[in-house]
Parts: sequence; structure tokens; C-alpha cells
Amino acid sequence: MKAIVCTQYGSPDVLQLKEVDVPTPKDDEVRIRIHAAVVTPSDCAFRKADPFMVRFLYGLRRPKYAILGVELSGEIEAVGKNVKLFKPGDQVFGVSPRTFGAHAEYKCLPESDPLALKPANMTYEEAVGICDGALTALIFLRDTAEIQRGQKILINGASGSVGAYAVQLAKIFGAEVTGVCSTTNVDLVKSLGADKVIDYTTEDFTKSALTYDVIFDAVGKSSYSRCNRSLTQSGVFLSTAPTLGIMLQMLWTSKIGSKKAMFTAAGLKQNKENLVFLRELVEAGKLQSVIDRHFPLEQSAKAHRYVEQGHKKGNVIITIA
Repeated sequence: MKAIVCTQYGSPDVLQLKEVDVPTPKDDEVRIRIHAAVVTPSDCAFRKADPFMVRFLYGLRRPKYAILGVELSGEIEAVGKNVKLFKPGDQVFGVSPRTFGAHAEYKCLPESDPLALKPANMTYEEAVGICDGALTALIFLRDTAEIQRGQKILINGASGSVGAYAVQLAKIFGAEVTGVCSTTNVDLVKSLGADKVIDYTTEDFTKSALTYDVIFDAVGKSSYSRCNRSLTQSGVFLSTAPTLGIMLQMLWTSKIGSKKAMFTAAGLKQNKENLVFLRELVEAGKLQSVIDRHFPLEQSAKAHRYVEQGHKKGNVIITIA
């Protein structure tokens, strides 16, 4: 099978299109013929080992898993003898947060992993987009911040892969949503349901007197200290970036004061139930994919370069099958 292989850390040039063996499913696994995957900022971080802590988790000198890619959608082609939940021909979407491997034509996953039947009203490309930002936003908003109906939430980076779904989910949960983005993305964020949109090129939300129950920095470019004055007395600051600063602020605010700084490893907290929850929202017409560009598998390096520019809207999709 064809796969994008990464055997050393570095620039997008380290990514190579190679022929590798088709994996054989174990007794409790399914083999998925992948139709679509995603390139995310996390994929870029794993590729170049930045931050350095990536090396401690996924290989000190070289990547532990040569094929990158976490999110996938495709068709189940074969199942192990003990598999009960899926059958050949099932159209699925899901994530492989521990062993990666989605940037290839095939991937084997245990049936117990975060994998579910894809939304019936979505293409493979649209479904894998849901796996990218929506799963992350769901964990941060529903489980970490415990967002409540009527709360005011500000989403920084509201047009990105996490932010675009955070806007939609926050509205579904009944919050009053303010999105922050650049001038070119204002109309997009409004179309996703934001009650107010702030253009960061002309207005700094931290200089305003307005306060929010939740500030979700969906692009990891702000900080708790910068946003502190914009939080209500018991407000929560969420960051998707696991920096030393946010970790120290989490520790500090857990001991002192009523305002909280929070980070969570959303990728490691996923399950089938979350996928089913999102699928039901999609099929009910409440949640939509936001796709910026498509790249074929062989242009994965080009997709990485585009993502690293930091200006994508929603998802960057890799088409495979």
C-alpha cells in the first residue's frame, strides 16, 4: 500500500511517499481502507518534534510511528475473528491517537477504539473533518469547562479547525458566542452561528470592558495572564497548547482564586460515545464540516506547509482512496 512515511524529525521534506506492507488485522481489529484523512497543527508538531516533549512521548531520536495521521474515514475491508461491532463494507470515521497511521491507504484499529459509523449525510472528506476539530472542541467545552446554557463564551481562533466547531457546539449547548478571527474570516464565523465576531486586526478583546464565563483559545496564541481581566469572577480560560505557561497557571489557579486556567489532552480522552454524539448532531442538521482545502496523499508535504502558515479555515483534507 502507499503511505506517507516519516523516519526522522524535520521540515515537510522528511515526508516520503513509499510502498509498505498492508497491515493484517488481529483478532480484535478491523482493517480500514482509508478514503480521507486530515493534516493538523498537531501532525506538524509531531513531524518536527516541536515542542521538544514530543520526543519523550513518541521517540527521542526518531519518530516511534513512521506513518503520521490521527483522524481517518473509510470503509472496513476486513475484520478479525472476534470483532462484533463492525462488518466489511461499513463506512466509518474515527481516530487513532496512540499509534497514528492515518496517512496511508490502510489502517488496522481495535474495534474498541474511537471508531463509529460515519454520518449518513456526509462524504468521507466531510466526516473526517468532524473527527479533527469537533472532537477536540467537544472535550474542552462540554467536559473541561462544563459549559452551561446562557453563559458567555469567547472563542479565539474561531475560524480554525477547532474554533469553527467550537462556535457551532457552543451554540448547540446554548451559550452566547463571540468569535475572534481575521477580517477575511468574519463572514464564515458569522455563518457558523456566532452572535458577535471580533476582527482581531482592528480590535483587541482584552482591552474591552466585556467579560466572559469561558475564553477558549482554540489556536494556542493567547495566555491566561493576558485574558484574566476579560474573565468573569469565576471564569475559565481554556488553551489547546500544552505550554509550560498554561501548566503553571493551571497549578496556580487550582490553589488560589476562583478563576481557572485549564488544558486537557483531548486526543487521549476520546471514545465511541463522542463520535456517536457528533454523528447524531450532523444527521440532525445541527453541525457541519468546515473544509479549507484538499490535497492528494502524494502532496502531503505541501499540505503540511500550508497548515504551518497558520491561516487555514477549518480542515485541510488528505484524499486517499
